Amino acid sequence: MKARAVIFTGNSISHEDARKVLRANYQPPVRRFQIENFIQKGYKVIGIIDGIFFDRAAVGHREILSALDAGIKVVGGASMGALRASELDTHGMVGVGKIYGWYRDGVIESDDEVAVSTNPDTFEPISVPLVNIRETLKAAFVSGIFNEKEHNDLLQLAIDTYYPDRSYLGLVKEGAKRGLIPEEKKNLILDFCTGNEVDIKREDAILVLETVKKLIEEA
Repeated sequence: MKARAVIFTGNSISHEDARKVLRANYQPPVRRFQIENFIQKGYKVIGIIDGIFFDRAAVGHREILSALDAGIKVVGGASMGALRASELDTHGMVGVGKIYGWYRDGVIESDDEVAVSTNPDTFEPISVPLVNIRETLKAAFVSGIFNEKEHNDLLQLAIDTYYPDRSYLGLVKEGAKRGLIPEEKKNLILDFCTGNEVDIKREDAILVLETVKKLIEEA
């Protein structure tokens, strides 16, 4: 029996983990000119979580609008889905999650907030998305590990770092080297960030899956 929903993901949540939430047709991160194929195949719900960025052709606005015009429910969140939903929610695309809200409200604007470098075979991220770093550094600050200036300086360093190079180890090492954090705090901060990461992309990806599941049940 043909799946009633197709989900584009792989970076924010693995296909294996996603299937534990929702049975659907799981595809790699979406790229340009893929949506039309699933419109033609009669899918009623499309979930966009991850997608191709920058030097490769990203999914276009017109492709999503074509799906919406065909009466297909399109849900986005977490990564490329959040970005496109913030741009197309007034046309009927459903946006969910904190990252979508940040893009919608102008809290963040750049594509590289959610971009990661990935394993080309598994789509698994091998760098840390800036949105996760934001939430993790915030949690570290709330816990009292560092003061507001140290938090702000580390966050700015992360923002200034090219997205494929972002990692907690690199951030802490460079922060200590530049005198943004005390050398004696380096291991404490690194242990917190790696052991207590706030994976906001994964959380939002699960919200996309739960929303798609609800739409299927209501159909």
